[in-house]
Amino acid sequence: MRFQDSNEDAGSKQQKRTQPDSQNLQVLKDKVHQKLMETGNPVELRKLDRAALSAKVAEAASALLSAEGISLLARTKNLLVEEVLDEILGYGPIQPLLDDPTITEIMVNGYSRVYAERGGKIFLTDKTFLNDAHVMRIIEKIVMPLGRRIDESSPMVDARLPDGSRINAIIPPLSVKGPTLTVRKFSREPYTAQNLVEFGTFTSEMAELMEACVQARLNIIISGGTGSGKTTTLNVLSAFVPNDERIVTIEDAAELRLMQDHVVPLESRPANIEGRGEITIRMLVRNALRMRPDRIIVGEVRGAEALDMLQAMNTGHDGSLSTAHTNSPRDTLSRLETMVLMAGTELPSRAVREQITAAINLIIHQNRLRDGSRKITHITEIQGMEGDVIVTQDIFLFNQKGVDKDGKVIGAHEATGLRPRFVDRFQQQGIPLPANLFKVR
Repeated sequence: MRFQDSNEDAGSKQQKRTQPDSQNLQVLKDKVHQKLMETGNPVELRKLDRAALSAKVAEAASALLSAEGISLLARTKNLLVEEVLDEILGYGPIQPLLDDPTITEIMVNGYSRVYAERGGKIFLTDKTFLNDAHVMRIIEKIVMPLGRRIDESSPMVDARLPDGSRINAIIPPLSVKGPTLTVRKFSREPYTAQNLVEFGTFTSEMAELMEACVQARLNIIISGGTGSGKTTTLNVLSAFVPNDERIVTIEDAAELRLMQDHVVPLESRPANIEGRGEITIRMLVRNALRMRPDRIIVGEVRGAEALDMLQAMNTGHDGSLSTAHTNSPRDTLSRLETMVLMAGTELPSRAVREQITAAINLIIHQNRLRDGSRKITHITEIQGMEGDVIVTQDIFLFNQKGVDKDGKVIGAHEATGLRPRFVDRFQQQGIPLPANLFKVR
């Protein structure tokens, strides 16, 4: 194998050095990795620090290149060594993307197409895997330490990386184009309310209202589409919970990072290889009621657990928080009603709506706009029932006025001028709010 440098004289008899394309570099990396695993103990190698392991990788790379008569530019060889290190210590080709703080999502569509999201926009990266087996090795490396498995009998898995990033993997026969991996990254330092104000997700006035709502123990649902920032907002709202309260969190894959002292995180579990042992979100919600919680935070309601959550909110567990996938605050109410009926109850629609009205005080709806920005578009109060209809009232809205020449959304958050009914609750509990908070500006 030989790589030619177009900047050198083609007639030169000197050995050529160049930057190989990504596929050839991937082949070389795989050979160096195999050579290292054959000549050393893999377990002992992983115990070495990065500097010591780097020296061993460089030695193995030099031996292989010399044996195959390949001479690389210094920067190419350094890149080769770094990528082999990522293969051993990290997660192969996607490790540099995981290390990049500006990347928020990584999408592996088979071995040859790796996409990433930055600033709300998706783009194709220059990263590739060697083949489908290489992608499978990385997926297994992620899920095995968590006690999860992925194979033909269980071809889908949700898991998380040590830094809290959420991963989903799906493999053939369900994934037609080969193993597919999606990584939803989270900031190493949890975002604060001030961070989201600076990003334009919401205004400082909206932050004041949401903080008061959490402290007053209102029950809140954060709704929105996929990737709209619901979990980030849930984390921010959770930070407003007083430190002396006992919080039980319930999630499919633990994503929430609460800073309070008294937090009990619970995580659901899929069935084992015999199809037994599954622990659902609904079972965890029921169990949480026996754990003397001051607050219950459900990462996402998506099924029959909605009934148990509403009952918890209606039986003294005020201040509960959750998220739901919906398109608008009104859709959130419809979806909650549908999810309650999924529990197999024979309740009439009016009874379900009364449960929802009694349980939930506020819906915070968030969207990802066409320019990639994430904004809270509605803060909506649930006021009660009129006949068979749930009455809602918008308190804050995002008024989108158009887009500029660069495609950036033009708009502003505005108060509707309507004073929510639960403001009296703030006064009773001594939670101060500016008198002009709800004034139209």
